[in-house]
Formats: sequence, structure tokens, C-alpha cells
Amino acid sequence: MDEYRPRLVDGLVDSLLAELPAIFITGPRATGKTTTAARRAATVIHLDREAEAAAFRADPDAAMRGLREPILLDEWQVVPGVLGAVKRAVDSRPAPGRYLVTGSIRADLDGELWPGTGRLTRVPMFGMTIREQGQMGLDKATPFLDRVAGGLDLLPAADTPDLRGYVERLLRGGFPEPALRFGDEGRRHWLESYLEHLLTRDAEQVDGGRDPMRLRRFLEAYALNTAGVVEEKTLIEAAGINRRTAQAYERLLVNLLAVDSLPAWTSNRLKRLVLTPKRHLVDAALAGAVLRLDTDLVLRDGDLLGRLLETFVVSQVRAELAVTAARPRLYHVRQQQGRFEIDLLAELAGGRLVGIEVKADAAPGPDSARHLAGLRDRYGDAFAAGVVLHTGPRAYRLGDRLIAAPISTLWA
Repeated sequence: MDEYRPRLVDGLVDSLLAELPAIFITGPRATGKTTTAARRAATVIHLDREAEAAAFRADPDAAMRGLREPILLDEWQVVPGVLGAVKRAVDSRPAPGRYLVTGSIRADLDGELWPGTGRLTRVPMFGMTIREQGQMGLDKATPFLDRVAGGLDLLPAADTPDLRGYVERLLRGGFPEPALRFGDEGRRHWLESYLEHLLTRDAEQVDGGRDPMRLRRFLEAYALNTAGVVEEKTLIEAAGINRRTAQAYERLLVNLLAVDSLPAWTSNRLKRLVLTPKRHLVDAALAGAVLRLDTDLVLRDGDLLGRLLETFVVSQVRAELAVTAARPRLYHVRQQQGRFEIDLLAELAGGRLVGIEVKADAAPGPDSARHLAGLRDRYGDAFAAGVVLHTGPRAYRLGDRLIAAPISTLWA
């Protein structure tokens, strides 16, 4: 049996199980949810195995009765009726630590009639960060945004890579199995198989009848525009589909937890702000697989390089949100025609702001922080800090509450 790699959410899951009756761990397929949950379960039910699912499909209440707790119900979406059974069990006996539920599909989680409301406490879990892959002091690590908000030094990691090294890391991705076990060839085949499964079997499960070839073209257009404020028309024309189909495909990919978006931040101190969300694939390695990229191809395309680096940074920050004490919400900022733009804006509890720019530059100067400086000047004390994350080896100041730091500071 492979040795377990600790995850960022381990402590949070343990503390919640000590107080609450049911925990729901959600995230993209193959990111380690089942492995993490199974370590805390006395009984594990794999609902994607027909032999185990049959009884739960027929009578979930009876199937769960008498099982040793905590009970892990893995891939709940295959037998959605188990959620109703969990609700009834929790309502009748709300003791802590009874159920863990995992799933890789978002569909219906936010619906008004979803039975998990008030009974299942959600813990999001994404791909492995570089810190998790290297096991870099997880028990003592302070999440990046907490370090920034607390005024702590942003030091580079001991293994800070150069630009090629960053591209190699982002193409390796955060899916535990290929990232930790495989070389380039094995990883490429794993990711291509993952995409095939996502676009056929998983897509059919959520929304039957979708054309896998047209869905693939749409995902390719999405990948080419990852980390971009892209108009719907651009995706429609690139994929050769109509607006209604594009909206259905995007909703499907969101439900499959393959893509995500940063909402636009709004403020009465900034005029003519673009309200379009910034679209991202959840893992830069997925974009690499969809577009059949390797390191050399990325390094030869400056636009794609910038998009993938930003997607990579967002994935590292997103994975820490659940365990960040400052309780941030992530946005992007953009005025019309790009006159004012910030790649990533974290709004912390209490309304404090942290702005982040991502640059494929080894030594960015003050001009790279001019929009962060503009935000600072408009918001005064509410502006906690601005960080220009770059591909060079050093951290240095760019001005009042403005710092340039290597991307590796995310896992330092």
C-alpha cells in the first residue's frame, strides 16, 4: 500500500468530524478525496461499483443501517438517493463524526431542494499543490494569503526553479497519481485518458446527449483562453457551436469541476469595470493535455505562457482557501479596454484587499505594480498588500506595501 501523502485539508476535516455529523468533500475527479476520507472511515462504500451500489439504490436507509461509523459514501452522484438517507440519519441522531461523503460532480449541490443543506458541511479539495507534493512542512505552513495579510516576509523556496522549471511543474499538474508516480510519457497518457473519461462517461452521467467531439472543441477553446476575460462569442466561434450550446457546455464543465471562474470585482471607486468573469481550467496540466503541449511549445508562445502561469498560480492559491484564516474570496479586476487590470484580487474578512499580478519575467520593475499601486492609493488602509509574482530568484520591494516575489514563495 502506498504511503499516504498529507493534504492541506487534513486538519480541517479532523476538526469538523469531531464536532459535526457529516462532512462532504468535493472536488475534481482523481484529486485524492477518497484516499483522504477513507483514512477516517470505519466503513467504505464505493457507489461507483455496481455490486455495492445495488442495495443502496434499492433502499439506502436499510443499506446503511448497522454499518460501522464513520461511513464513507464515495461517488454519491451515482446513487443520489444516499443523500436523503444521510439527511434522515443525521436528523434522527446528530452525533459527530458519522458520515463522510465524496463526489466529483457539482450538479445540484446548490439547488434549493438539495438534502445536504444544513446537514452536510462542505470541504472543497483540489489537486495537490507543489507544497503538498514535496511535503514541505505542511504541519507548520502558513497559507500564502495569511502570510501576505500578516506582513510576513515572502521568501523564495529553497528549490526555486527558473522559467523552464515553472513550466515543467505546471504541466505536471496536481493530480496525485501522475504528478507523484509517472514520468513525462506516463503522465501524458494518464491525462489524455482522464480527459477522454471526463468528456464521455462523466459528461454522459451529468447531462446525457452531449456530442463529445463538439464538447472537446469547446474545451480546447476554453483552454486557449484560460486566465482570460473572454467574450462568449469568442468561445462560440472557436468551437463552431451556437450560444445555447456554449452555455450548456460551460455549465456541464463547471458541474464536472473541470473549469472555474473568478467573478469580476466591483467598486464605486473604479468606473467602467468589466463584469465578465475570468475563466480558468482548474489545473494548468489539463490545458496542457487538451492542447497537446510540452514545455518547449509553451516557452515559444508568450501569450500561452502567461495564461498557463496565471492558471497555475490561481490553482495553488485556490487549494489553500479552505484553510486560510483570513477567509478570502477571489476576484479579478478589469476596466474596459484593459486600462486598469489586476490578475487576482483577494478580499479578506473585514474587507481588506490583497492584489496579485503574475508575470513571466525574472525581474519585474515598478511599472509591473502600477495597477496595484493605483488600488493602494484608492483604498488606503484597506489595501493590505500587492504582490507581483515572477519567475526570477529574488524577493524585493517595489514600493509602499508592494513587493515582487518569486512564484515559489507560494510553497516556501
